[in-house]
Amino acid sequence: MSGGNDRSFNFEAAPELPGADRLSKYAFGGIRRLTHRLWDFTIEGRDNVPLEGPAIITPNHLSFCDSVFVPAALPRRVWAIGKGEYMDSWKTKHLFPAMGMIPVDRSGGDAAQAALDTAARVLDGGRLFMIYPEGTRSRSEFLHKGRTGAARLAIRCNAPIVPVGHEGTLVVQPPDSFKMKPRLPVTVRFGAPMWAHKYGDPEDPRTLRAFTDAVMFEIAQLSGQRYVDRYASKDDRPGVLADAEKTAPPTAQDDTTERINPQRPSVVGESPISIPRPTLRPVTSPSTNGTATPTKPGVAAPISLPPGRRAPVG
Repeated sequence: MSGGNDRSFNFEAAPELPGADRLSKYAFGGIRRLTHRLWDFTIEGRDNVPLEGPAIITPNHLSFCDSVFVPAALPRRVWAIGKGEYMDSWKTKHLFPAMGMIPVDRSGGDAAQAALDTAARVLDGGRLFMIYPEGTRSRSEFLHKGRTGAARLAIRCNAPIVPVGHEGTLVVQPPDSFKMKPRLPVTVRFGAPMWAHKYGDPEDPRTLRAFTDAVMFEIAQLSGQRYVDRYASKDDRPGVLADAEKTAPPTAQDDTTERINPQRPSVVGESPISIPRPTLRPVTSPSTNGTATPTKPGVAAPISLPPGRRAPVG
């Protein structure tokens, strides 16, 4: 784990992490007030967000304004990685860091690792960190296969992932639009915290994929989106994938399936589909004689949590 669980880490005083200034406190308060005044803003499940300690916030990504509404719905300030180019404009170089954006140069070959290292430092300081698991905005309006960066952070920093699904932001600010339409409904829903240890051995690379798939399943439930088991592409178009191929999720090993939000229409106006709930990988727990014995499939072994951490939910 990078930096360990050092609760004395003073993020506010760290000069290498821009945005940690007094303007940030006022920026978040102002954004919260504006979102409630200018939009029909509904927040569900906010109690699922830990009030202390690190946690990784993972929303679906449809619009540029997702980065306004999701932070505004949180009970705590949140930090996220942003393009270093934003610091080149006088219009954004003060505003975005004040909103919690940490600019990172993503042009180098080690840019991805640099971003993860920066995120780990935020989490090791007991902060909230937001990352879009799809990696980019979904131009198809489907929910796409998640990348494993959030799962890597969760394991590295022993932090839970809080899945987030929202609706309405795509209408408020369509793709390539610079204006946000007011007086429209926006809903942000927070799911229960999820812990990587429930999905296998953290040292097993397969756990990254299993945990990520489970997180995407929960995001689909919260957002009402159709899910496609392929990564998002900049060439996708609304309702159409770049290769015109809608790949179904992998077949479940059992018959446990759930429909995605049957009470709510999907984002693209199609009937909900069934997605297999990811199965939990058997793990081991200590026995009374000091040897490791397998637990029942889907039952997580008990873990010891550092002070200030919430126990796993679910």
